[in-house]
Amino acid sequence: MRGPNRPKITVILNHFKRKTLCAQLDTLLRQTLPFHHVWVLSFGSPNELSLKRIVDRYNDSRISFIGSTYDFKYYGRFQIALQTEADLVYILDDDIIPGKKMLQILAHVGGTEKYKNSVLGSIGRILPFRQKDFTFPSYRKFRSKEAGLYLPDPAYDITVDKIVQVDFLSSSWFLSAELVKALFIETPFTFATGEDLHLSYQLQKYRNAGSFVLPVDPNDKETWGDGEHRLAYVSETTVIFKDIVQVRDDQWWKAISTGYVTQWATMYPQKVDALFYAHSVDEVKALAPLLEKFRSTVGKKAYIAVSGVNFCSCEDAATALSWPKLVCKERRFKIFDLAIGALSGLSNSEVPVLQAVYSSMKGLIKIHNPSVVITVADIDTNVRKALKMASETNSNGTILILLPRPSVQRVLWMADLRSTALPNWNRMRISVNIISQNRAHSLRRLLKSLSNAYYLGDEVPISFNVDSKVDEATIRLINSFGWPHGPKTLRRRIIQGGLIRAVSESWYPSSDDDYGLLLEDDIEVSPYYYLWIKYALLAYHYDPQVSLPELSSISLYTPKLVEVVKERPKWNATEFFKQIHPNTPYLHQLPCSWGAVFFPKHWREFYVYMNMRFTENPKENPVQIPKSRTNGWQASWKKFLIDMMYLRGYVSLYPNFPNQASFSTNHMEPGAHISANDNVVNHDKNDFEVPLLKEDFGTLLPGGKLPPASRLPSLNLFNQPLSLKGLKSAGAKLGQDVLRCNNVTEIVIVDHETGLPQSCYKF
Repeated sequence: MRGPNRPKITVILNHFKRKTLCAQLDTLLRQTLPFHHVWVLSFGSPNELSLKRIVDRYNDSRISFIGSTYDFKYYGRFQIALQTEADLVYILDDDIIPGKKMLQILAHVGGTEKYKNSVLGSIGRILPFRQKDFTFPSYRKFRSKEAGLYLPDPAYDITVDKIVQVDFLSSSWFLSAELVKALFIETPFTFATGEDLHLSYQLQKYRNAGSFVLPVDPNDKETWGDGEHRLAYVSETTVIFKDIVQVRDDQWWKAISTGYVTQWATMYPQKVDALFYAHSVDEVKALAPLLEKFRSTVGKKAYIAVSGVNFCSCEDAATALSWPKLVCKERRFKIFDLAIGALSGLSNSEVPVLQAVYSSMKGLIKIHNPSVVITVADIDTNVRKALKMASETNSNGTILILLPRPSVQRVLWMADLRSTALPNWNRMRISVNIISQNRAHSLRRLLKSLSNAYYLGDEVPISFNVDSKVDEATIRLINSFGWPHGPKTLRRRIIQGGLIRAVSESWYPSSDDDYGLLLEDDIEVSPYYYLWIKYALLAYHYDPQVSLPELSSISLYTPKLVEVVKERPKWNATEFFKQIHPNTPYLHQLPCSWGAVFFPKHWREFYVYMNMRFTENPKENPVQIPKSRTNGWQASWKKFLIDMMYLRGYVSLYPNFPNQASFSTNHMEPGAHISANDNVVNHDKNDFEVPLLKEDFGTLLPGGKLPPASRLPSLNLFNQPLSLKGLKSAGAKLGQDVLRCNNVTEIVIVDHETGLPQSCYKF
């Protein structure tokens, strides 16, 4: 390796008492790849004069002596390395005598694309593995297989025959001069020891650089980085002293707690459900109920990371959580103290905080693979940016959830969702679509109830759909209404279209994650309506382990009548399902028009179906469901949706709570379907109005959570129990769909992107 492309290498030797300088200089002068400079350092050494005399005796302009009466200890040599003009530095302890081929081997490996962003050495350390009791032992614990090991270690006949990644290197370090700067990004845990671990930790955290031990040829001592293998036998080594061992144990545990991805973490990938982050004690307190719910739920794992001593220390967090402060001393995953401020201490710039949160959380997320990272919505803007960036670096799909503080207590059901469903938290987009016409008083009541609901910090667009003859009071009310949760849209028809067009054209999905809540203006909603929708979607639609393609909508309302038979008998779901559970949600073939969110694929399908089947005269409609009063309904969008759901076996999810309390109620006020006279004569408001849920509904559910999809009871159009397969059979038997299929075993399936009928499907 000669000529202009030969790398320049500065070798740094640090000496205190050992008498090995001559041996080191002799072997360096014999290297097959010559060095650029050798700097011999003597910091606070009683042998400084003799060390300088040795250097002078060599009379080589490339070899310099740098002495100081002050002991800069282990970090001093790296500080000196910052001054080199060479491309690479090779830093050696005073007990390392490299073979004469070592510089050439190091330069070759360090020059490859794979290892140029690395630190290379001859001796490495694997940090401790987790024990059966979920704690980590001391790295010097005697006879412990979890305590880690040296590589190589001749005392235990451990050799290295290929390049091996380790947690940190000992006694020698070969790296680019540029990478040395990383050692000083964060203030070291201590300057007394541990520069070896701190270097590898900082390189990985801020440069994505690994630490590697090179193999040796056992038959060629000149390839050895440590020709005499002294480290395994020298009793003076600092790591045998109890106080130093404790300091180094504290150091590596602090590194793991702030995102150091050790070989244990690489070999044993972790999986937790949630990783919480709090930047202040108040944020810990706000998140505490949900953190405790996760930690107390069987099969769930959750930890919390806090900013550190300048903002919220581990001890502060433990106190806020009513945990013993001992959790901050034991080496067990619970609270991660990120020690924000270690970068630069106090600073008026946001950069150190952003960098520290991002780099530490990125590592913790890589180690623990949380499904979600959860924090409060009003967290510092820069911290939020850092958390978002850190979450997005995880290839396993970790997502950041920002919860308004008042909502935390109301989403404890989050801990009951599968970890596979949680990453879909931000995926859905639920819009509120209001159909209104000349009922300003009714609309005002609906808007008030919508404003009082909990939206979990989600963006929720709202649209108002009015006909051409809308009155002035309604328009003024809509224009003056403020909606802080998302964009507000007003659509007004030029030509009067009637209710069927007003409803069916009020919303159309823009993606498969776009859901439409349709509300007429005489509806009123519960403060918990949005939580019900989100919980149900995550449990039954966004959980990849759940298959429920028949589910086409989620109702907010619990009916009190059997709507589709002539007699319209009263019906009470709580009483009907008491043998299963009085408050079990259930699947029903009847779509709800008094507050329901509709699924995008099925709504596209419904659009095409209604277009193919719409007739002004209901008697001309080819679908006649036996014994259903819907056969005579005129100008009803709901009639067409009922027909499609009956023919194809679709269902809606309905709530079921004490006293038939619901997430929406219908006030049955005069309008397009209910005239003033009809309202008095044919419709008893007591049959339609239901109480609104004003309390957290989670505790009312079976076992305090939504039941598995497989345990949801299902009803046909007439409120009779029937399996999902039975519903399909009934639709196939009717044989009146837009395609002719086998009347026993087939139903129509569609292209869900366009809604167009595609073929017959054997169910």
